[in-house]
Amino acid sequence: MKIDVIIPTYRPGKKFLELMKRLSGQSVKADRIIIMNTEEKYFDGFLHGTDFARRYPEAEVHHLSKREFDHGGTRDLAAAKSSADLFVCMTDDAVPADDFLIERLRDALCQDKDIAVAYARQLTDESSGEIERYTRAFNYPEESRVKGQEQLSELGIKTYFCSNVCAMYRKDVFRSLGGFEKHTIFNEDMIYAAKAVKAGWKIAYAADACVYHSHSYKVKEQFRRNFDNGVSQAQHPEIFSVVSSESEGMRMVKKTVAHLCGIGKPWMVLRLVADCGARYLGFFLGKHYRSLPAGMVLRCSMNRDFWKKRY
Repeated sequence: MKIDVIIPTYRPGKKFLELMKRLSGQSVKADRIIIMNTEEKYFDGFLHGTDFARRYPEAEVHHLSKREFDHGGTRDLAAAKSSADLFVCMTDDAVPADDFLIERLRDALCQDKDIAVAYARQLTDESSGEIERYTRAFNYPEESRVKGQEQLSELGIKTYFCSNVCAMYRKDVFRSLGGFEKHTIFNEDMIYAAKAVKAGWKIAYAADACVYHSHSYKVKEQFRRNFDNGVSQAQHPEIFSVVSSESEGMRMVKKTVAHLCGIGKPWMVLRLVADCGARYLGFFLGKHYRSLPAGMVLRCSMNRDFWKKRY
């Protein structure tokens, strides 16, 4: 089966070049790498003087403006450009942990004809702090599993969890379900996964397919990121009002507090409290964005160009 890789980029850095290098060394190689780049000047400026085009002939670059970029719409457009049987969505800062990422995602996806998408495990790098390492491991455990309608009562919102940091999709199923939401500020992966599960398909978590991907968000960044998450959930009540995500968030907080105390670092709980407070406040305001003045919405959001299409 043919496999393409889709990578949205914005101001690509060294991790992007490392990603490209490791993709070229995969045991199962991509037929095409479709790069959807926001703002041509940043891409060309970063790669000036390199032999990128010659080194990666399978890569094709499509440029768009910041105003044109959309979390779901841009990826959906890239998927329409793909003629492969399977395609992988990745972010430009996700680095394959080994040479078997694509092979293991493919195997996870193809283990059952009812699986629509398989997503990878995300590992932290050496620069990550203790809280980031633990919460990442909480969301991406060591055990693989397949999720469907039967798991809703057990897993709740986690049933729909999927991440386009690194996820492989069946193209025929993707087309039949209408692809990604065309205009969304966040969660295009979970919205698609929920749509797939409701249609009777399954989601695979492939714990042996790993990428290095982590962030050290500041409190303000956590607030703005979770504001956008709240907006996304408010715009899709058919998914997120039926299965709440707040109880899962509270479970993660309790587990993290217990972990920090257990390893003898209780002072780090203060940082966790500040971090979670910013997350919850941002999420709460995002869920109620329709009641906020337009100017406040713009100041709270991480993706302001999304709102310029509305206000």
